[in-house]
Amino acid sequence: MTKNTLIKPGMRIAVIGLGLSGRAAVRYLLACGAEVIVSDNRREPEFVAGEGGFLRETGVAWEAGGHRSAFFAGVDMVFVSPGVPLHLPLLQELRGRGVAIVGELAVAAPVLSDPVIAITGTNGKTTVTTLIGQLLQGAGKNAFVGGNIGTPLFHHLLDETGADAVVLEVSSFQLDTAGSFRPDIALLLNITPDHIDRHGSLAGYSRAKLKIFANQGAADTAIVNGDDPLCRQALAAIAGRVLLFGHTADCQARIKGDRILLAWPEVESYDLAGSRLANAIGLMNAAAAILAARAAGCSRDDILAGLLAFQPLRHRVEEVAQIDGITYYDDSKATNTGAVLAALAQVAGKVVLIAGGRDKGEDYALLQEGVRNKARRVILIGEAADQIAAALVGTAPLDRAATMEEAVGKAQAAARPGDAVLLSPACASFDMFTSYAHRGDVFAAAVRGLKGAAAPVGSGGEV
Repeated sequence: MTKNTLIKPGMRIAVIGLGLSGRAAVRYLLACGAEVIVSDNRREPEFVAGEGGFLRETGVAWEAGGHRSAFFAGVDMVFVSPGVPLHLPLLQELRGRGVAIVGELAVAAPVLSDPVIAITGTNGKTTVTTLIGQLLQGAGKNAFVGGNIGTPLFHHLLDETGADAVVLEVSSFQLDTAGSFRPDIALLLNITPDHIDRHGSLAGYSRAKLKIFANQGAADTAIVNGDDPLCRQALAAIAGRVLLFGHTADCQARIKGDRILLAWPEVESYDLAGSRLANAIGLMNAAAAILAARAAGCSRDDILAGLLAFQPLRHRVEEVAQIDGITYYDDSKATNTGAVLAALAQVAGKVVLIAGGRDKGEDYALLQEGVRNKARRVILIGEAADQIAAALVGTAPLDRAATMEEAVGKAQAAARPGDAVLLSPACASFDMFTSYAHRGDVFAAAVRGLKGAAAPVGSGGEV
């Protein structure tokens, strides 16, 4: 394993939050020779039930039920899992004592020797990360695909075989603690309001996203959404080569109908008609991925073959069933207003929208125009139902439901042949469900349980 100049043997390092990222951090830090302790805010019985085997295996000291200052005595560094709020009083106290607060990207930065492609944005990160990984692999390259997508970067660092490219989905939470992380190719897909409860404002959220470019130099590549005004505002501060994707004439990957025209330097055409990417969202994702794959050395023919074969991920405007002329879509991954607006624009015809869940500080007034133009009715669920209703008064008829099954039943009653029923919540799922995937699965099960339900439509995918 490559020696990490940031982690010296014998250092005392506290890991806050023992989720997927935290467990991977413990293994990596122990492998570097550090003394590791773990602090988690779960109640002790719950924590031991979930993590007892891991704790016994690694032998680390731990505390549960919160973070006590005394437990952190003598620590040289604190590793924070992405979901840990950085404004915790304990972290402020530790910073005041000169203790470094780091995340996965900062720890990995000194030892990332393989080329890195990093993808961020409010929406589409997982799809584009997966797509780029598949394009590289289809071109015969050994690509590690991970980060916020679900496989921690530490897994790659512990594997000494190396890779032709490291493809990482990176969130605003991860970028907040990224340290000297510098991707060779960095993608910014879009910026719309999200995680305002964490970042305080859209400006704070944007600053976090733009950190993906902070350490790039002249030899690096920045791939930016040319249609997004907030993304364009970042261009002046980018040190590396800038490549734009979108619909405007100055975009190196320009969308025209179902084709993407790439200036590289001769114009290359990627015709995606008939593919699962031939829609408004899919074409933008594909344009960004083409630029990244081309910059990473893939050929035009390999890229086109990969695009035509790509199957979009679940819970992203995924067609569930068609019943009595009504099409039902699972867009449970739409946890912010920008994603909902994109889904409303993508789905044809009138829509009965099912929305709501746990609030993340969203401004639901941003939905007004889209709902007014597209929604026949809005069915609201979850903790944020009152907030969304207050923002949408006068835009469309509003209704409430206590369960997903009730919401689907009311949506079926309100919809007409040719309409769509769209689950696109604009909220987190944790008030009623364990994850966005669980929420989408419950929606799909409720749809398939409707009276007169037709057979499900294939295996799903974006329209």
